[in-house]
Amino acid sequence: MGGSDKALGGAMLLAASVVFTYYTTWAILLPFFDSSNPIHSWFPAREWAVRLPSFILVVGLSVIGAFLGSTIINENRKKAERTRLRTA
Repeated sequence: MGGSDKALGGAMLLAASVVFTYYTTWAILLPFFDSSNPIHSWFPAREWAVRLPSFILVVGLSVIGAFLGSTIINENRKKAERTRLRTA
C-alpha cells in the first residue's frame, strides 16, 4: 500500500509540474517571443490563459458551494428528525 501511495503521489506531482510549466510558459514567457516564432503554434490564443482558469475557478467554487449547501440541508433534516422523534 505504501509503495502505491508514493507512486500515485509522484505521478500527481509530475502532472502538476508539467501543467505549471506549460501554463507559465504560455501566460508569462510567450509574450517575449516574436510572433513569427514557431513556439506560438504550440499554445492556444493568449485570451484563453485568462478564460480557462477563470472558468475552472467558477466551476470549482460552484461545486464547493453545492456540496456545502447539500451538507447543511441534510444535517438540518437529521436534526429536525431527531427532534421530532424525541418529542413524539
